[in-house]
Amino acid sequence: MRRAHRLPAGLLAAGALALTGCAQSVEPVERLGGKAVRSVAPKVREARETGAAGAEALRAHGGQQHGGQPHGGPAPRPGAYAWWGLREPLRPAPAPPVRKPDRPFVVDRVPTRDKVVFLTFGDGVAEDSAFVRLVDELDLPVSVFLTDSATSPGHGRFDRLRRAGGGPGTVQNHGVGHVYLPGLPYAGQRAQICGQRDRLEARFGTGPRFFRPPHGAYNNQTLRAAGDCGADAVVLWGASVRGGDLRYARGGRLRPGDIVLANPRGPGELKGPALTETTVRVLRRIQEQGFAVARLEDYL
Repeated sequence: MRRAHRLPAGLLAAGALALTGCAQSVEPVERLGGKAVRSVAPKVREARETGAAGAEALRAHGGQQHGGQPHGGPAPRPGAYAWWGLREPLRPAPAPPVRKPDRPFVVDRVPTRDKVVFLTFGDGVAEDSAFVRLVDELDLPVSVFLTDSATSPGHGRFDRLRRAGGGPGTVQNHGVGHVYLPGLPYAGQRAQICGQRDRLEARFGTGPRFFRPPHGAYNNQTLRAAGDCGADAVVLWGASVRGGDLRYARGGRLRPGDIVLANPRGPGELKGPALTETTVRVLRRIQEQGFAVARLEDYL
């Protein structure tokens, strides 16, 4: 078996190499050679706990309550940023590039000069309805990489998230099961990747364009299988959440085009209220560094 490529173990969060969790390393992605395939807002908790009272408070801030339905326009709801604990509205993303930049098949950062970053999530995103409201009311573009187990019992939650997060491209491929792919032969890896591609297309009517290997671990056979299953890119990350805050691959700040893993999976997985609150904290860091959040699908 060929040697598996994975992110350096020294920067993995505790337990992240367990087969039930995603690696949290933010070291630069190891490229294959030429032979390879080319203070959290208290109102977040208040809204969750007070229900109708929270909705009334949101209206007092100038927002609207739509029960998770799409708001029908490109602008965030007025006043929503303050309700969610942000000091100012999110910066609008620039117009997407007319011609998408050239980049490697395995990508942890989009080659762009635009001061944008991209938020990506995993299976825990629909555990708390507050997260879907956050995405909807801030008009926040997100990309969610799902296993089959996450979508099987009641994938209507993900329909709502897709509408809130910017459209069909929101849902991407994370494999049928959360397994360590380099431990499988090519046929097994292809079954994992193509199988989930087919499931997502059958359920949502649109096939995923991107694939993220569980644990961030892959080998040449993974890339071959991903390409054979129609993936446009294998998407890793250049920054991730650890200890409730951002950690960076290079230096101490975000770079244009960074792909952010906003909820690593594993022991202490971020989901439900913890995910919603941490997302607000991450958005604050993005604002402080002068970045906008853009749709990954517009750049790759």
